[in-house]
Amino acid sequence: MIICAGEILADLIGKEENGRVLYERFAGGAPFNVACGLKQLGARCGFFGRVGDDLIGRYLVGYAESLGFDYLNVRADRARNTTLAFVELGAGGERRFSFFRKNTADHALPPEAAEEIARAADIVHIGSLPLSEEDGRAFADKAIELAHAYGKKVSFDVNYRDDLFENEGQAADIYAKYIALADIVKLSEEEIEMFSCARSAEEMLRELAGENKTVFLTLGAAGSMACRGGKIFSQPSIEITPVDTTGAGDAFMAGVLFALGQGETDMNIVLRTGNVCGALTASKRGAAGALDKNLVEEKLRG
Repeated sequence: MIICAGEILADLIGKEENGRVLYERFAGGAPFNVACGLKQLGARCGFFGRVGDDLIGRYLVGYAESLGFDYLNVRADRARNTTLAFVELGAGGERRFSFFRKNTADHALPPEAAEEIARAADIVHIGSLPLSEEDGRAFADKAIELAHAYGKKVSFDVNYRDDLFENEGQAADIYAKYIALADIVKLSEEEIEMFSCARSAEEMLRELAGENKTVFLTLGAAGSMACRGGKIFSQPSIEITPVDTTGAGDAFMAGVLFALGQGETDMNIVLRTGNVCGALTASKRGAAGALDKNLVEEKLRG
């Protein structure tokens, strides 16, 4: 089973109509999106996170409960609010984020829950948003320590958001620790340059992967790359008309974790699975709930 742990929040995606900006509400949060994608692909999976005791929090709890996860631990923190992400979309579906995140619940994750998660999961996937706060890092440290103690794998998606840190250097210092600890890592083109000064993407991937790590690099419409055991793999994306790229990287992550969890060893197939999932998600509005297993399988056969 794959258990995703970290932020669950509401994505409020804006669009302008008749001189007004209207916001649609979607369930979101990178690790929650990954869990949703895994569930839609048919994986045994689950999610752990916290919301506030408010209207949005109750909506998210209800939404999560409706999905039928094999493991679910989402509770409302009465002392905190639910995290909100305001999203503005550009012409090509590219997005800009602004987080409402003061006294919010996403990083208030009790470390004592890490034992149950580490025992139940084969892969523990850690979200990055809570790592901007001390209590979020305390939970992640415990979850990773116990997962490795029980012989399980740890996955980490950098998913850098600049308005959560004083500067890029602070984020890089924090995230470097979790890249080093994880067995499976995903970065974007912009993010990988925060951690390597190598001259090419291939050299950067080899540097971060070392001998034992699998590192994925997403390249947007160009597809993706990976490094495992010093070998570089790459696969193109499929052609789509982008509508909303929110959650496309999370869907890619769901695809590669699904393939790896199924025992797939051909990294080209793993990459193609991630690429198809990411592209299909980018062709719709909203992140969670955007995948269709039958359509993914059809695109992979084609």
